Amino acid sequence: MSFKKAIGKIHLWLGLASGLIVFIIAITGCLFVFQKEISEVVWKKTFFIEPKQTTVLPLSTLQAKAQAALGDQPVKYVTTYKAPDRAWEFMAYKTNDTALTYFGVAEYYRSVFIDPYDGHITGILDYKYNFFNIVKYIHWSLLLNTKYGQPIVGYSTLVFVLLLISGFILWWPKRWNKHTKEQAFTIKWKARFKRLNYDLHNVLGFYSLIISLVIALTGMVWALNWFQTTVYVIASRSITPPVHIEVKSNTPVIPTTQNPYDIAYAAAVKRLPGTSVWNIEPVNGKDATIDITGYADADVYYKYDELKFDQYTGKFLHKKNYKEANAGERLIYMNYDIHVGAIGGIPGKIIAFLAALIAASLPVTGFIIWLGKRRKKPATTIH
Repeated sequence: MSFKKAIGKIHLWLGLASGLIVFIIAITGCLFVFQKEISEVVWKKTFFIEPKQTTVLPLSTLQAKAQAALGDQPVKYVTTYKAPDRAWEFMAYKTNDTALTYFGVAEYYRSVFIDPYDGHITGILDYKYNFFNIVKYIHWSLLLNTKYGQPIVGYSTLVFVLLLISGFILWWPKRWNKHTKEQAFTIKWKARFKRLNYDLHNVLGFYSLIISLVIALTGMVWALNWFQTTVYVIASRSITPPVHIEVKSNTPVIPTTQNPYDIAYAAAVKRLPGTSVWNIEPVNGKDATIDITGYADADVYYKYDELKFDQYTGKFLHKKNYKEANAGERLIYMNYDIHVGAIGGIPGKIIAFLAALIAASLPVTGFIIWLGKRRKKPATTIH
């Protein structure tokens, strides 16, 4: 058996084994790329407000209004914006890690959106049944509990990487001439279905190869811990993990009269004047801190600084700067923005969308090629 024939067999059986899962992962990734832009149109009246000349209300006041709307579901995560036309988001969620599927894991997952200037509620969204959130969790773990679904997604993506590499080997012509170049780089749109399908698999697979590899590898960073560690070690050129500095809140002798969250948030805004979006995480435990993350750009997630404040006094305790992160940390931070193409703005998202669409088509066109070969009648033997 020749080398190419052996690669062809490997390509075939790997494709048949993983084709359905690869299709599901790719098509949901394709659907999710523009979720932010589409959501902001569909829920425009919920996400956006009329800018006002007054100052925003205290964070604690807005959180109390959100809590009243959520009832017994405590606010766990707050997102605020520098832009004056954005409503602030107050999220409540609870998970059950023992459940098998996403719908069992997410006991509730809701957000209240509030005008920060006058405190009126612009809308309430139930993310548990939100279309894009379901699409995300199909992509993330096939709607299974993450600990069950992500390894399936991760190793299926690894198989897809092997398929891309073996497909490139099969695509490479034995010799380069005018005829083979035309076959390798052009699609014969007027050809019969069988030839057209082959070109769609072979030629489009080649053109999308690099982008598809990048998307697949960034997906593996989330799904497979060993792969994320490998990426970190290669990028940072060190086996030493990032330095983690632990800070704790201390119960004060004299309690503060002002709400610690208001003190901490005001301090965060002053310390990070160039920030576009702030995330305030919940306090869990007596020693825990108020954690506030500031994102420099509203459209990407990788440029951020982390601040920690005492939960009892709002006193500043620690800052972790994005600029001080090593190359491994920065690459991991950028992973999501690379994965969805946001790193390149709208053009980057369009490229990611097209690559994901082609990736979704490859198992389909590949299966049709295999089916056609199986149905091919054997040659008649003449005696």
